[in-house]
Amino acid sequence: METAEFRGESRPAGCGFHLLATSGEARRGRLQTAHGSVETPAFMPVGTYGAVKGMAPWDLEDLGAEIILGNAYHLSERPGAAAIAARGGLHRFMGFDRAILADSGGFQIFSLAAMRKIDDDGVEFRSHLDGSVRRLTPEGVIAIQENLGVDIAMVLDHCPAGGASRAEVEDALARTTAWARRSQAARRRQDQLVFGIVQGGTDAALRARSVEETVEIGFDGYAVGGLSVGESRPATWETAARTCLQLPPQKARYLMGVGTPAELIRYVGMGFDLFDCVLPTRNGRNGMAFTSLGRINIRNAVHRDADEALDPECACRTCRGFGRAYLRHLFATHEMLGPRLLTLHNLHFYLRLMLRLRAAIEAGRYGVEADALLRQLEASGDAGAMAATISGDSQA
Repeated sequence: METAEFRGESRPAGCGFHLLATSGEARRGRLQTAHGSVETPAFMPVGTYGAVKGMAPWDLEDLGAEIILGNAYHLSERPGAAAIAARGGLHRFMGFDRAILADSGGFQIFSLAAMRKIDDDGVEFRSHLDGSVRRLTPEGVIAIQENLGVDIAMVLDHCPAGGASRAEVEDALARTTAWARRSQAARRRQDQLVFGIVQGGTDAALRARSVEETVEIGFDGYAVGGLSVGESRPATWETAARTCLQLPPQKARYLMGVGTPAELIRYVGMGFDLFDCVLPTRNGRNGMAFTSLGRINIRNAVHRDADEALDPECACRTCRGFGRAYLRHLFATHEMLGPRLLTLHNLHFYLRLMLRLRAAIEAGRYGVEADALLRQLEASGDAGAMAATISGDSQA
């Protein structure tokens, strides 16, 4: 696939990650992209097909979303990267003028295991749309993302399953490193950041090797992939924390595919800067709201005559404008406004959480604030196994 030409573009001055403050291991930063700055730590709403489900671009802007995530694999399937490039790139195509990160399709290699074959050159698979045979290579994935015109591109990686043997994990790691080198060599756009991806399962030595090899190649930021794919939660937390500390402090750190509010609090405390997850949008579409009182299923009969807002502490348009009885009515009658309003609320909850965490880091009180938030979640029954406190700050 040829990359569309974008004449007159060059990497903006100061493009990249800038560390502004720390509190314990938690980091407050700013990621400068060709479509504006992203205040970190940041949560990225997921817009797999070039749209965050139920949300218009102006909704995302009103919520304060400075970056969203798209999926290069799915967009290359429909409508095609060349078709998007011909219409001015993904930003213009979807009407969103802030930063966009594109997942490379590496997770689809994992999730579509029954439909693909992997070799050292790339991945051959059958399209989930029509069953036709397709092929992804490291160079092809970079070309797709350059055609899309996203601000942050991800390299193609090989993500092994959580129960894979050490030999399988080592093979996937070696392939991921080789593909990362090819991806770096294939870059043509100067206005696009590219992140490498660290693999290695839960094996400490393999993770360390992956960090060393990926950092040696030299990327604009680094993602930790291959977690939450079947391993135990304690193993996920231990691997994430250990790997994060091995990554270069001057570059952005992205933990892929997490998580609940409690997980985000914990992972920010480890030193990660970027996160994505489908939970706030998927759960919202299915009638579940994240609130300061815990999770609420608006379909439950207890809300039939309830006039109060979803969350008394929330100032989103949903909570300001509608009571629980009306929201339940929308779901009971299958009105599309219901999923939209709960999605809007959930994204507001996530983005306000990140704003609060950034403020705590700036104040040097991250450990204190994180412990208070986790206790609140635990009291509401919404923290579960994530209620362990986060230490590291000495200030009260």
